[in-house]
Amino acid sequence: MAHWKNLSITWLGHAAVHITTPKGTEILIDPFLEHNPKFPKNYKLPDRLDLMLLTHAHMDHIADAVPVAKKHHPQVVGIYELVSWVGSKGVENIVGMNLGGSFQRKDVTVTMVEAHHSSGLQDGDKVLYGGEPAGFVLTIENAPVLYHAGDTSLFSDMRLIKELYAPEVGMIPIGDHYTMGPKAAAVAAGYLGLKTVIPIHYGTFPQLTGTPAEFKEHLKGKSIEVLVPQPGETLR
Repeated sequence: MAHWKNLSITWLGHAAVHITTPKGTEILIDPFLEHNPKFPKNYKLPDRLDLMLLTHAHMDHIADAVPVAKKHHPQVVGIYELVSWVGSKGVENIVGMNLGGSFQRKDVTVTMVEAHHSSGLQDGDKVLYGGEPAGFVLTIENAPVLYHAGDTSLFSDMRLIKELYAPEVGMIPIGDHYTMGPKAAAVAAGYLGLKTVIPIHYGTFPQLTGTPAEFKEHLKGKSIEVLVPQPGETLR
C-alpha cells in the first residue's frame, strides 16, 4: 500500500481529482462536476481552493471551471490560450503557462508536461483554439511526486517525464476511444516508472470501454500498485 503522510487524493469521477497536500494546500484538477454522471453529488469542495489545474479545453474537463473559480477563488493554471479564455469569462486569478514550464504556489511546484490529444474549446456555437493539451507533474514538499496525465495517447517521451521528475503516483486515463486504453496505459505506467496508479477517464460514457480489471491484467508481473477508488473516496 502506498504511504502518503498527510497527503490525500480524491477521485471525483472522470478526470476530476481533488488533492490536499500535507501543508493543507487545496488543488482541484479538471473540474467536470455538475454534468459528470460519476461525480458524487454530495461531495463538498473546500470553501477556498488554492489551485485549479486545467489539462486541456474539452468540456468534460473544464465544464465547471468558471463557476468553481468564481466561488472558490483558486489560481487557475493551464496553457496560456485556455486560461486566457477563462479570464475572459470574469475569472481574475489566472496563470497562463506552456509546456515544460513550472509554477510554484505554497508547497507545490506545478510543471506542465506534454500530452498527445486535441484541445478545441466550445464557446457557444464556435469552436476556438484551446492551446496545446497537457499533463501536470506536482512536486510537493514531504509527499510523493504526482502526475496527472490529462487526456493522452501513449508516447515514448513519457520516459523523459520519468527522467526529469520521477513521479511515484500517476493518475492515468484507461478508458480508450478518446485516450489510451488499458494495454497502452500499462506500458505508460512502466515508461513513467510509477509505483502507484489511480486509473481515471473510464466508465463515464459508453464509448469508454477500458476497465481497471483489464488494466491490472496488463500490469501482471510488474510491481505497480493499482488503486481503484469509488468516486468521492479519499486515498490517504
